[in-house]
Order: sequence, then structure tokens, then C-alpha cells
Amino acid sequence: MNTSQVAKWRLVLLCVAIAMLPLVLVWHLAKLQVIPNNGKDYRFLQSEGEARTLRSLSIPAYRGVVTDRHGELLAVSTPLISIYANPQNLKQKDIPRVAMLLGLSQKTLIARFEKYKNKQFMYIARHLPPQRVDTKSLRRISGISIKEEYRRYYPAGEVAAHIVGFTDIEDQGQEGIELAYNEWLAGKPGEKSVIKDLRGNIVKENGMVTAPSTGNALRLTIDLRLQYLAHKELKKAVLGQGAKGGTLVMLDVDSGEVLAMANQPTYNPNDRKRLNPAHMRNRALTDVFEPGSTMKPFTVMAALETGRFKANHTINTSPGYVRVGKKTLLDPRDYGVMDLTTMIKKSSQVGITKLALELDGTYLRDFFYRTGLGQDTGLAFPGESPGVLPARRKWRPIEQANLSFGYGLNVNAVQLAQSYAMIAAKGKIKPVSLVVSNNEAQQAALSDEQIVSANIAYDITQMLKEVTLSGGTATRAQINAYPVAGKSGTAHKVENGVYADNKYKAFFAGFAPADNPKIVAVVVIDEPSNGKYFGGESAAPVFAASVQRALEVLQVAPADTQEYSLSVPDVLRPTPEKIVGAL
Repeated sequence: MNTSQVAKWRLVLLCVAIAMLPLVLVWHLAKLQVIPNNGKDYRFLQSEGEARTLRSLSIPAYRGVVTDRHGELLAVSTPLISIYANPQNLKQKDIPRVAMLLGLSQKTLIARFEKYKNKQFMYIARHLPPQRVDTKSLRRISGISIKEEYRRYYPAGEVAAHIVGFTDIEDQGQEGIELAYNEWLAGKPGEKSVIKDLRGNIVKENGMVTAPSTGNALRLTIDLRLQYLAHKELKKAVLGQGAKGGTLVMLDVDSGEVLAMANQPTYNPNDRKRLNPAHMRNRALTDVFEPGSTMKPFTVMAALETGRFKANHTINTSPGYVRVGKKTLLDPRDYGVMDLTTMIKKSSQVGITKLALELDGTYLRDFFYRTGLGQDTGLAFPGESPGVLPARRKWRPIEQANLSFGYGLNVNAVQLAQSYAMIAAKGKIKPVSLVVSNNEAQQAALSDEQIVSANIAYDITQMLKEVTLSGGTATRAQINAYPVAGKSGTAHKVENGVYADNKYKAFFAGFAPADNPKIVAVVVIDEPSNGKYFGGESAAPVFAASVQRALEVLQVAPADTQEYSLSVPDVLRPTPEKIVGAL
């Protein structure tokens, strides 16, 4: 064989093979990047690449504002900047520059970096005002990331803290209205697509995937002007009397809306560094108490409803005490024969006991329940306590007597205010509300319910007016130019299951102007320590000061231009005949 021919053949074969290599390479690249198949084609490579570089970031939603009934801001979100880092990508030599740009302690930041150096995430600073952050310089530092957040601000501060509540660092409701209506206020976060490098730095923003949905606004029934008044007068009284705490609730008589709800002690939701958890609870709804003599008008009302008693009915209270079982119940002195009006005016324990013992215990208890006691107020407020209204198969005389003058049951301040609002509204109970509803169907569903006749409500109002006049137990509740109807009360506090001898809660519940009521208010003073612990001495002056100013703010006309009208139909629920038959 000719060796030159063999060498030529090999040379041709080698040239063909070399010429084919680019074609094979092009074919392989085409399979990977152009031609689809079920293997590791271009789609697979793209998905793998995107999985390593493409990221979705959450865009925070703007939380809805909370306002008072007139649109005054109670809670609003402000945009802020938070700085975070991947410690494994952040170079130690860059830490001093980060500290300088953010105005942080270099030593503190280095210590924090050492703590999280084996982690993949750490916050460097949160909720900084945008004007304080040089975002352009920070973005140039490897491992540093920036995100926009919102933080809640409360313009009214401690004045409305117990009502509005607050959010946590993630802008989620933790207390009060912020918690109760968190889903309504929060909105829905959006989403944007970004490309990150291997160090986690954002190198490109691809745009918004989903726009954030702004939270809904919420308008409360609170009148911020009246809220300031209530807060001021209550704080002044609690400090002046050396009391442990206090509560003041104002309701609109015509609508049942909460106009003010103040508590002491309180807190500043904008500065919670030294927050005392005991100061956070809304005492008006979470704390319950035995209402004492503020229940006596309802016992008289129940008696009048039976039809067996009239307003001029008399009771002999001599010799100034009455024995019920093993207990002796006393009046300050022997009042002798008293009619029902004088009995309420003097707050006779003997008289109310004798009257209550002529009623059926279950009927009396059920009447209290109909006025709103022992049940939720319907405000759906976090931590609300419905109190305790005992139900017994058989009532012992002492249990029945205790119930008649406000012992043996527990209520909260809003319940007590709602019950007195029923008297002011001529026997109709109004559903209490804290949020203004624009839903007409929902408002229609909250219809009023006639509890007693307008005539009986009128009789009780006249009795309650006497309480604040000369010789009554709450003369310090009087208001210039506006007649007041109300009742004071005092109750021993319970400690370790027994009544404490020297610890009291003082109350005043009433409404004004008495002949054409606009505002009902309840004042609770917890453990006044200045020696004046009776409701007429401790709570009544707070009522007078706050309600007088509130009526002036609302521009309510003086009493001499008003008339009381019994235009409401005389509806009894149930009828006297049914009640008498059941006794």
C-alpha cells in the first residue's frame, strides 16, 4: 500500500472532523438555548438562573387612619426606612462607614456584627426618618439592603391611648381599636420583582408585580374635644385625691354613641420604652366592680313596673336598721316614713331593702339584665368583661337585698352608663357604639328597645334630680344652668375574698340636662385616699366639671329654654298584669 495515500486519507478525515466540531458545538448550544425538549434545555437553565438571582420583595401597605367623629386624626402611619444586612456578605472594613452614615456607635455595631456573623440576616436600624438616611451611599456597600416600612403615630398621645391602642414594630394591632379592627385597617402588602447577585445585593428592579392595597379608614364616635376634657378632669381628680385610678365614660343619649372614654393611669403609645402593662388596660371595659347605690334607682324602677307601687309609695324605715337573716343593714340615721323619692334622695339602705323584699328575686335580676347589665356591650373591644349578674333558682332574702343596693353583682363602667342612658332616653335602651357605621342596614338592625314606659322613666328622673339638690347625697354634682339627674354610690373593695374595711370605689352616674338629656356620664374613682371616699364627695365633682364643659362645647341651650315631653308611647315590656301574675 502506498503510504502517501494512507497519510492523505488520514489528513482528509482529520480536516473533516475538525470542520464538524463547530457544527456539533452549535447544535449543542441550540439544544440548550433554542430547541425545547424534556431534559435540561434553555427553559431549565433559565429557571435555574432565575432561582439563584430573581427575588420577590414585599411592599408594605399603608395602614388606614383612625379619626374621631369630626375627622380629627387619632392614628396615622408615617413612612420610615429600615436598614438590614447579610452579615456573611458585609465586610468588616465597611462597618465603620455604615455606623457613620447611620449615626450609630461603631463599637455597638461591631459587637452586633460579631453576634450575627454566622447568620444570613440582621437588622442594623429600624424605623428611621427618610431624611436621615443616605440611601445612595448605603446601597453601594456590599451586603446592605434597605426597605421602606410604616410606623404608627398617635397625635392624641395618652389622651386616647386606651381606646385606639397601638401596633407592634411590624405594624400589626396589639391593643384597643388597632387590634379589634386590625384586618380592616391593615390593607394588603404588594410585591415587586428584583434581581440579586450572589452576595444578596439588589442589582436590578424588574418592577411591581402586585400593587399594595391601602387599609380602610376607621371613624370613631369619640369627640376628641370631649375626650380631652374627660382626660383632664379625671387626671386632676385622681392625682388630687391620691387615688389608685379612675374611669370616666360619656355617652350620647340620643344615639348611644361613646363620646369619651378616659382612664387613669394611662400611657403614651408613641413612647413605650418604660411602658407599664398595668396602665394599658381600658378600665372602662375590662375592669368590673360592684356598683353599690347606683343600682337603687333600678330597684325602684322594677317595683314601679309591677304596677303594685306608685312614686308616692311610702316605707317605714324606723328604727333606722333592718335585720335580714343574720345581717343588720343600717341607715346613717332613722329616717322614719319615707316615700320612694326621699328614699333615693337619702340613699336609704333600709328602705330599698324592704322594697326589694316585696319583689321576686328572679324578676329583679332579670330586670337588671334587661337594662344591659351582665352581658357584652356589643363594642367587641379586646379584653372586655361582661361582669357577673347571678342567677339563682331560689333567692335568699340577704342575696336579694344585696342585689337591690348593688352588691353581689359586677358591672363595667360602659354597662352602667348604658343603663342610665336608658332612663335618660325615656325608657329606651340604645345599643352603645364606638365606631361610626355608614351601613344603613346595620344601623337599622340596632333598633331601640323599650325597657320601661316613658312615664316610669320620667318618675325615676324626677327622683334622681332630687339627689343633686339640697339634702341629697350628691349636691356636688350640680351644674350651673343645667339640672342634673343622677345617683352616687360607694362600695367596699374585695381583697382575698373579703371586703376591705378601708378601701373603696366611689361612683357617680347621671345625665344632663335632666329635663332634656344630651349626655350621660359615669365616673369611677378607685381607692380615693384623701378621706373623702363617698361617691357624692369623690366622683360627683368630676361629673359636674367634665359634663358642664362638654355641654358648653356642644352648645347645648341652658335649661330654661328646654321642656321635657312624654311623647314616647307608654309601652311596657312586659305588661304589669303579666308581672303581677308571675310574682
